[in-house]
Amino acid sequence: MGARSPQHEIRNDVREHRSPSYDIAPLFVNRWSSRSMTGESVDENQFMALFEAAKWAPSAYNNQPWRFLYATRTSDYWNVYFDLLSEENKTWAKRAAGLVVIVSKTTFDYNGEPSRTHSFNTGAAWQNLALEGVRRGLVVHGIGGFDYERAADVLSVPSNYAIEAMAAIGVRASPNILSEEMQERETPSNRKPLSDIVIDGAFDDIEDGGDE
Repeated sequence: MGARSPQHEIRNDVREHRSPSYDIAPLFVNRWSSRSMTGESVDENQFMALFEAAKWAPSAYNNQPWRFLYATRTSDYWNVYFDLLSEENKTWAKRAAGLVVIVSKTTFDYNGEPSRTHSFNTGAAWQNLALEGVRRGLVVHGIGGFDYERAADVLSVPSNYAIEAMAAIGVRASPNILSEEMQERETPSNRKPLSDIVIDGAFDDIEDGGDE
């Protein structure tokens, strides 16, 4: 009997919205940013395993610029983190098991010079974290809607570090707990075709999808 097709390992709720054009690991397709969480705590071993996955990301000069600041629901810092969020994000992130602020060091350890790739490298670590969360059946939702300046202030982030994003992590729940508006958005989004994002040659060689 032939090998099982990766397509069969794509979650049923994902398959109706996403279909990869090439044979890739289902983990990449199954990752999407749900907002529906139960409010339950996540076991520490489960939670810390996400950061373990993140630390193995590649980085220039092995600088490992990523830093992950977090607060769980039972932490004294929970309200500090929660209050950083926009009002809209508070409506669903209130059921997260943990909130994370993702930070990157903007300089190299070995010479103190600026690193052009600090955000790129930290993004790779974030992707590792998110994919490990998917593998464990957790919700991992990246967040851009929060107060970046206040986050740096209240969390005492040094000036040579940049606030990149936040994330909510939690136990997946039924979409029914969300508002009607958010329930309509609680589906995996599709992606642009490769022809829109992959260029053979110079940037201006790509076909313009707009009106001529």
